[in-house]
Amino acid sequence: MTTDARATRRRPYPHAERQDVVEEIHGLRVPDPYRWLEDSAAPSTVRWSAEQEALHAAERAGLADLGRWEAEVAALSAVDRVRSPKLRGDRVFWLRQYAGQEHPVLVVADAGAATGAGTGAPERVLLDPNALDPSGRTVLDAWEPSVEGDLLACQVSRDGTEDSLLRVIDVSTGKVVDGPLDRVRKSSIGWLPGGGAFYYVRHLDPRLNPGEERYHRRVCLHRVGTPADADAVVFGEGRDKTEFYSVSVTADGRWLGITATLGTGRGTDVHLADLSAGPLDRPPLRPVQEGRGAATRLHAMSGTGPTDPVWLRTDRDAARGRVVACRPDELHLGPDAWREVIPERPDAVLTHLVVLSGPELKHPLGLAAWTRDTVAEVTVHDLVEGRHVATVPLPGTGAVGDFSAGPPGSHEAWFAYTDFVTPVRVLHFDARTFRVTRWEREAPDAPAVDGAVTRQVAFPSRDGTTVRMFVISPTGRPDGPRPVLLTGYGGFGRTMSPRYRAQVLAWVRAGGVFAWAGLRGGGEEGEAWHRAGSGAHKQNTFDDFAAAADRLISEGWTEPGRLAIMGGSNGGLLVGAALTQEPGKYAAVVCSSPLLDMVRYELSGLGPSWTPEYGSAQDPAHLPVLLGYSPYHRVTPGTAYPAVLLTAADGDTRTDPLHARKMCAALQHATSGTGPVLLRLEHGVGHGDRAASRASALQAECLAFLASRVGLRAPGAGATTP
Repeated sequence: MTTDARATRRRPYPHAERQDVVEEIHGLRVPDPYRWLEDSAAPSTVRWSAEQEALHAAERAGLADLGRWEAEVAALSAVDRVRSPKLRGDRVFWLRQYAGQEHPVLVVADAGAATGAGTGAPERVLLDPNALDPSGRTVLDAWEPSVEGDLLACQVSRDGTEDSLLRVIDVSTGKVVDGPLDRVRKSSIGWLPGGGAFYYVRHLDPRLNPGEERYHRRVCLHRVGTPADADAVVFGEGRDKTEFYSVSVTADGRWLGITATLGTGRGTDVHLADLSAGPLDRPPLRPVQEGRGAATRLHAMSGTGPTDPVWLRTDRDAARGRVVACRPDELHLGPDAWREVIPERPDAVLTHLVVLSGPELKHPLGLAAWTRDTVAEVTVHDLVEGRHVATVPLPGTGAVGDFSAGPPGSHEAWFAYTDFVTPVRVLHFDARTFRVTRWEREAPDAPAVDGAVTRQVAFPSRDGTTVRMFVISPTGRPDGPRPVLLTGYGGFGRTMSPRYRAQVLAWVRAGGVFAWAGLRGGGEEGEAWHRAGSGAHKQNTFDDFAAAADRLISEGWTEPGRLAIMGGSNGGLLVGAALTQEPGKYAAVVCSSPLLDMVRYELSGLGPSWTPEYGSAQDPAHLPVLLGYSPYHRVTPGTAYPAVLLTAADGDTRTDPLHARKMCAALQHATSGTGPVLLRLEHGVGHGDRAASRASALQAECLAFLASRVGLRAPGAGATTP
């Protein structure tokens, strides 16, 4: 494939029958000419898919510099990584992935090795997905040690499905002592002291519940060593079938907390039970918050009695978040019983809270994380006096997450830090001194990545709303025009903060500019920002993205014909909308694991869980909005669409590959442009985690495809001049 898009000779596309399928919904006629491609097993779909794979392989073989892109992305990805530790009993557990390993492994050591100074106790591999499955298709989805640290509940899935099997492992011997429990999907685990039982979330058996939504969930009590089908259901009967649940149990075993979220919405129902006041299989749950008008999370209690405080992180009456304290026996009284201890900030969004205590501390302290203009800050607060006492220094301008704390009464916490040029590192915080140090078990610093400078710019969207964007470039200034790759997400309240990504650095080190826009629909400015880009307001997300593209051109970072865009999942919807609303603006598009048919999205994958975010086509008020921006329905014959690479995975149980198939057929039929429209279907993986080598290969191919359309040579292949 030549680097000159205008000279490209387009190959013939596989034939896709365009059927006269029109459905009338709420009085609107909705055409769906490629509905037959929804059935992946149909012979016609199998034939068409095989021909698309052959076309993709032929085009891929001609990608300029693909080998160099693969080498660069692999080199930048090859850093040692660890995750924040979990302390249970006299043991510490953490994930570690050395450069070159396909998946992280779970290791364990004596707890002394987790302290800030550390004892250097030897570590032992407890679970290695690479050993379980040398093909790399098996993933450790979730894990949780028991209170005493002698047992481990682990959840493993294969081929990207995220349909986990849960087993219990004896930590001393590594032997499986219980399970597998099926129909578990990254469930939270609430262990009871002694390790004899735990609460978890399980899906209904579709064989016994025909017609039920695939992931209809229940909170259950499992007694270790007993059949899963004998587990008692403790929560979820009679509730909305799209709810997600999370469970937690205090280390003393007294309090059970259950959080219910409708689909992937932000608002929560919260219930609390005093397990000393009733049988474990019928816990006396009482509502803390109902109605889902706000997102509320329970945090640690300082003691075991009904009058000892519990802390809640909530955006109720505080769209950017605050922390309140309450006695657990008064939580059912609602906000009237709350006492504010960390107030809402007008300039930042509260993202995390860790409660620390201990005999050397006068009062319990809250370690709080915030994002201000999408950049992380960490502060310390006295949770009794309700005052700010310190700001924690961070290594740079970046993001934090993966918070964990020691056992109840501990003064220690760990969290991860990263930015665009700094791989993730784990930091240790000591509440006695407010000192932050590198965790002893942290991998050595990777060599500094040079040649990339980050700036944050602000600009008005089309309705005047201020939007912010990170621009990473070789010099930190618009000295172009250079080839620009723009991306974003803008959904589900997720904040697109600065993080180390090999794709970003590879593009910039080649001489390009990478731009990351924080769009409405995300969480960059709190819950109001999220709601301003969801449901009936979803077009704001796309307008923000278009304004970001305009800004990159008007400020001289790039010029028409040298601007490419990329997005995945909800970001795939984003670039699909950008592609169909303003096709002439972009030279090339990568659209990964996308939602694209917004009229039928809720009929497959996890679609039913996303109606709080997008709305439902079954609602006559929502259908015109969805149809108005649905990329599949906006494809117009005779339009000169840019080069498009759609990527999907056959194991994806979140966004069904049918979206990519239908969009590919529609674009191939409609486009008058010279750039190819390709479908890359990956086998044996899904929406999320995959082997490191497969992740690098996908990222490199996406960069090579885009670079070939905007005139960017791979690092080492020759200079790319502005």
